[in-house]
Amino acid sequence: MILAFQLAIKRLFDLAISFSCLILLLPLFALIALAIRLDSPGPVFFRVRATGREKKAFWERKFRTMIDHANEKGHRFETSADDPRITRVGRILRRWSLDELPQLWNVFVGEMSLVGPRPTFTEVTERYTPQEARRLEMRPGLTGWAQIHGRNILAWPERVKLDIEYLEQFSLLLDLKIILRTIPVLLRKEGVYGEGRKVRMHHTV
Repeated sequence: MILAFQLAIKRLFDLAISFSCLILLLPLFALIALAIRLDSPGPVFFRVRATGREKKAFWERKFRTMIDHANEKGHRFETSADDPRITRVGRILRRWSLDELPQLWNVFVGEMSLVGPRPTFTEVTERYTPQEARRLEMRPGLTGWAQIHGRNILAWPERVKLDIEYLEQFSLLLDLKIILRTIPVLLRKEGVYGEGRKVRMHHTV
């Protein structure tokens, strides 16, 4: 059972870390924004409607890695490593998961957490099974139990299984363990794309 005081401490930790990172990473944000502007026409940020805890919808923010209006020119729920819609800067951002840095704002305002099941498109959550819906019992996270166990290499049912394991085993110590284990996963660029170098976006990768 997840206790209220654990969630309160988790939220305080989210606030402290996300605020600190947003301040410290401002120069990097500015550099990425400039690179995106120079690389291709369109906005710096991309946002998608996602579903959070208790089915509350929110706008998930990312740096734009595809050409503008990319959804009109290809499959919305699938992309691949060689997708022509991905920009030159976008490939670099995706390789190092830098496109997800704006989600620190989602964490700061309480729509996401540093650790939790990855957020899901609202269209997808509307078709969730009762088992899959358990992923919505906690705030979605920047990283999670599934992300350190294979990320996009995992099939969707396996990701759901790992997310539920996280919910059932939740502790603040486990969150810290996941954060520490996420760092080498990112440095090794593991699991950015799955089988066939594709990502089927059951969540907003």
